[in-house]
Amino acid sequence: MKKIKLIVFILLVAVILILDHRFGWSGYLGNLDNLGFLKEMVQQNLWQAMLIYLVVTVVGCVVLALPGATFALFAGILFGPWLGILNCLVATTLGASAAFLTGRFFLKDSIKPIAQKNRYLKKLLFDSNPKSELVVLMITRLVPLFPYNLQNFAYGITDISFWKYTIYTFVFMFPGVSFFTIGAAGLTATEGRVWYFAVAGVLCLLVMGAGYLLKKRYLSEEMPKEISREMSKDMEEKQ
Repeated sequence: MKKIKLIVFILLVAVILILDHRFGWSGYLGNLDNLGFLKEMVQQNLWQAMLIYLVVTVVGCVVLALPGATFALFAGILFGPWLGILNCLVATTLGASAAFLTGRFFLKDSIKPIAQKNRYLKKLLFDSNPKSELVVLMITRLVPLFPYNLQNFAYGITDISFWKYTIYTFVFMFPGVSFFTIGAAGLTATEGRVWYFAVAGVLCLLVMGAGYLLKKRYLSEEMPKEISREMSKDMEEKQ
């Protein structure tokens, strides 16, 4: 059964990639110039525009390999800074959760045993310590180490609970989403543009600083030490 799920998942990904290449969905959705119809809709029917944005973002998170910042930029331009942040956080969290469930259903049974054979991945993704889950999610949401949608699928093969993953994702994406959304809102603002850019700049520095410190603390120091200890154990076992 687990092989069948993996094969179905691979076939679905192949079909989506072919269709995306054929019709250029990623290029269209990733182009800021194609927001005209939604901008008009925001003025005419805000709730309908928000719903369309929500659906497009969720589909983009699960199906298309779009950078996570794309959705925040769209939200800032369409809805302004504050409503944009809320819309983006809700939509991207729902999209991340949908991708997580997809990964858990299709990939966990087949990929998890393979990933656990690698001691580094086992320590990083399958540590039973709740603090480790918190740290890893914090790092990957703040530091752009991996593509956004790949992260979401990858977490699906771990043992982290769905609700813990969803709540942590919402919380830890807030600084980055705020930075991109407020900055994008400043591009189209008619008043207070300087303040938008100033706030976005401060948030950018905070996000980059926090990401650097977390990466240095947990990925540059702790993990190499852990790998060194595991290698020593392996050598001792062989002796």
